Amino acid sequence: MQNKHSIGILGATGMVGQRFIQLLENHPWFRITWLAASDRSSGKKYEDAAKWRLDTPCPERIAKMTISPAAPDGPPKIIFAALDTDIARELEPKFAAAGCAVVSNSSAFRMHPNVPLVIPEVNPEHLHLIEDQSWRRESGGYIVTNPNCSAIGLVMALKPIEERFGIEQIFVTTMQAVSGAGYPGVPSMDILGNVVPFIKNEEEKMEAETLKLLGRLDGEHIAPLAARMSAHCNRVAVEDGHTESVSIKLRKPATREEMLAAWAEFKPLAGQNLPTAPEQPVEWIAAEDRPQPRLDKNRGRGMAASVGRLRPCGLLDWKFTVLSHNTIRGAAGAAIVNAELLLSLGKLEPVALAAERA
Repeated sequence: MQNKHSIGILGATGMVGQRFIQLLENHPWFRITWLAASDRSSGKKYEDAAKWRLDTPCPERIAKMTISPAAPDGPPKIIFAALDTDIARELEPKFAAAGCAVVSNSSAFRMHPNVPLVIPEVNPEHLHLIEDQSWRRESGGYIVTNPNCSAIGLVMALKPIEERFGIEQIFVTTMQAVSGAGYPGVPSMDILGNVVPFIKNEEEKMEAETLKLLGRLDGEHIAPLAARMSAHCNRVAVEDGHTESVSIKLRKPATREEMLAAWAEFKPLAGQNLPTAPEQPVEWIAAEDRPQPRLDKNRGRGMAASVGRLRPCGLLDWKFTVLSHNTIRGAAGAAIVNAELLLSLGKLEPVALAAERA
């Protein structure tokens, strides 16, 4: 694309906001032209308001940008939102009402009946829900969300299995990285040498979002996958990368070779040339002690889900391990590939055209 689309970032100084900046700075389709954060940061240069925490330098162009108020007056029409849930619940509808496409990483609207919760490799057809949003009809704006960081890797691994064999039951135990709690995250005296077997609302979100993502579009709503699911979520002393132990019961039998083939042949975005999407969304690792966060979290530039340790389950049918990078695929990267899909489908067109078409 010769002309890049201007985008803005809400919540630009936080950890997910920083990851957005890192991933978008050299993006071939999008250019950051607007940054917004809390009132205490508004009016400051980005380098003065944000303490950069990532392993690559803050881009110099971004460091010198002035942070704008978090208000829908004058921002670009494509907004990436990295806001806390309560703030997102207040602000995201205002931006949508002002004609912005809000591509959100927040949980505030994920389970709203006409807000699509999307993984492009899994359920792109759910994007149809935006056409039923009142903001879309009135101004052209809308909200699209990506899943919780613990659900996304799991669902990517489950989707090709569910397509071929069906799934009746899902049992998952997570070992979630501390970066999932943002910065400063979990106090060191709580997590070092420890496992915390509770993350507020995480199990509920993981269960509900998984079934919605694997559900089917039925008219103007999503019929969740008719499966039973139980999740145990734990915080562990790992910096990045959520590891999950999964057991599933299938609707029809599958051999080990058929399971591996389902993952290997799962390339639903092939040919679409979305810049951030991984070529192989689910990567099988044959080594008996993998995947591991330290070794495998960056597969597919951090956008792939890694699976390993596939073996029969004594209670259900099969069990395996899945790993995904929680702040790339599980947060900023997920929203970026959603925006790429929206652009490829013509749903990021100027607001006047969208309103006229609606």
